[in-house]
Amino acid sequence: MIGEHHYGLRTTWTGNRGTGTSGYRDYDRAVTISIDGKPDLAASADKPFRGDPTRWNPEDLLLAALSECHLLSYLHACVTAGVVVVSYTDEATGTMALDGRGGGAFTEVTLRPRVEVETAEMMDAAIAAHAQANAWCFIANSVNFPVRHEPTVTVAGPTP
Repeated sequence: MIGEHHYGLRTTWTGNRGTGTSGYRDYDRAVTISIDGKPDLAASADKPFRGDPTRWNPEDLLLAALSECHLLSYLHACVTAGVVVVSYTDEATGTMALDGRGGGAFTEVTLRPRVEVETAEMMDAAIAAHAQANAWCFIANSVNFPVRHEPTVTVAGPTP
């Protein structure tokens, strides 16, 4: 898998209310993100920026990309370490600071994975796999702010 991988998508603004961008309040921030062969994603700006809070916004998508990338990297790290993961959820949060000039940037993201492993003997390796996952995560390696991890690892209960 050494080499470059290329990705592409189409982003289409669908928020023209009939007068285009004639004024800041005259257009909707509705966007459709499309990739051939995948369901379209309804997106918008975040609510404070006059967006539709029922749609995904760029900040949501960045946080989702970091969370999913860590999850997938973590599962790979666990397989490599002989850890059997039986469930995984993440309650991720991110902080963005505005700069007062119309811009801003994320200052940090915290991932809070809750992982269940098959046996107690796997606990130490399961915890250690988070560091490996962070090192492998393409998205975390692409951002210029810290991506912190606060994992919880437990042993799955007996199957009924």
